[in-house]
Order: sequence, then C-alpha cells, then structure tokens
Amino acid sequence: MDNAGLPGQPIDASGSPPIDEDDIPAALRDDDDTPIVNRLREDKPIARSRYSLKPFLLIGGALLGAIAFVAGILIGIEPQLSSLNSSKSAQNTTEPSQNVTNSPASDQTLLGHFPYQAVPTSELQSITGYGNFKLRKAAAKQYQAMVAAARADGVIIVPISGFRTIAEQQHLFFDVKAQRGQLATERAEVSAPPGYSEHHTGYAVDIGDGNVPATNLNPKFEDTKAFKWMKQNAARFNFELSFPRDNPQGVSYEPWHWRFIGDRNSLETFYKAKTASGNQQEPATNSQVSTPPTQNPESNTNN
Repeated sequence: MDNAGLPGQPIDASGSPPIDEDDIPAALRDDDDTPIVNRLREDKPIARSRYSLKPFLLIGGALLGAIAFVAGILIGIEPQLSSLNSSKSAQNTTEPSQNVTNSPASDQTLLGHFPYQAVPTSELQSITGYGNFKLRKAAAKQYQAMVAAARADGVIIVPISGFRTIAEQQHLFFDVKAQRGQLATERAEVSAPPGYSEHHTGYAVDIGDGNVPATNLNPKFEDTKAFKWMKQNAARFNFELSFPRDNPQGVSYEPWHWRFIGDRNSLETFYKAKTASGNQQEPATNSQVSTPPTQNPESNTNN
C-alpha cells in the first residue's frame, strides 16, 4: 500500500523507498558521522559529472584528427614543392648556357672567312722555274705532278697565285677596295681580309688555262679545258675546289681557287681547325714578309 501523502509521512522526492541503516552490512559501514544514506546520495552527482565530459572529449578528438589530416596534406605537398623549386633552379642555371649558341669557329670568322696564320718561308718551295709562286713542299710536289699529267693530256695549267704574306693580302684587300670604292662586305665576297686568306697557309693556289688567259680569275674559267680536267683529276693529286657555288661561307664562286689536302696538317687546317688556335702554323715574322710576286692585284677575286 502506498502511504505517500498521508499525514506524518514525509514524501521522498527521489521516488526511492527509504533505506534503513540496519539493512546495510557492517562491512560497508564506517566511522564517518555522515549517515551512509546521505553519502550514497552524494556520490551520484560525481558519477554524473564524469559522464558529462564526453562531449568535450569528442570535440577534442575531432580537432586533433583535423590537425593530423591537415598536417598529412602539407607533408605530402612539401616534396612536390621542393621538386618544383629544384627544377626551376636547374632551369635558371642552364638558361645562360643556352644563350651561347656560337661555335669557336663562328666567333672568329671575319666577313665569312676563317683565320689562318702565315707559313714560314722556310717551308715553301717554288712551283715555277722563275720562283715567283710558291707552295708548301708537299703541296708543291703534288702540284707539279698534276701539271705534268695535265700537259700529257694536252691541257696547259698555269699558276696565277700561290703563297701570300699578310702584307700582300693587306694590299689586295684594302688598297684595291679603296681603288674600286667597295664596302668591306663587298670586297670580302671576292677577297679575304689580311690574316684570313687560305693563301697564307701555303696550300692554296689560283690557276688558269694557258690557252685561254682571258678567263683568268673569272667565273668563265669553268668553261675551259683546264677546269674540266681539274674537276676530273684534281682529287688524284689531293687538290679540291675551295669555294664552289653556294658555299656556306658566302664567298663568291671561284672555279680557279684550289687547295691541297694531301697530309694531316693540311686536312686539319681546312676541316678540323677552322679557328686560329687549331692551325699548326707559325706566325710570319717581319723577315718573312717578301715583295709581292708578279701577280695581278687588280683581279676580280683574290682569296
């Protein structure tokens, strides 16, 4: 029977029946003056306060997870940024070298001509009985053999120019340029500046047809028997045409200008060593500058 609300009976607000102290085992009792009933009721709020921390723990865990996630993204991006920066640095480092596109040969050419040093006169040999035209000894020997072979075929090859000193080339380039009122670029198409002529090497020779002297140093020389014979036979004597049509140097076509490439030094001079440092020739001294030989300085072309 529920006696709640009867006079003289207090109402328990908690809705639980009253606990009698005699019903509690002696082992659970202590000397505290506070009634055990009250102490048991005081412990309940403590338990409830422990459970009230769960929302804060959940929020803190979520924040820590978010921080870890963002840190993972940043760690993953950092190597990519470092790689990108490294590639940019490498690109910036190599860019200056890409601007340097000219070879040593192109740096040292002058108006389309390569530099050559003058051979010492002690290494020269005459190719005529008069001694006015000379080539290096190896080239002179092969030239004379070639002329003899041509003559046996009824073709007369005559020399027009051989070795030239720097002083001789100076006259042919600057003095003739001034006489004709030519620009340096115009003169360079038909004559090399001093220090840039193949004739300095002692390997180059200008030739003509002894039967048709009017074609000397003229493109019409290609119509002569001498030129046609040279085209067919010059290679047997290690001579080749220096300036064919449409040559990469931009020099005018010269069917009369031939050069010797019959030994290592001559081959390196014209093919491997297209710079002054590559030539294995001694510079000419003042004692080696001779009087210009009897050749035609007023000719159309003198390379």
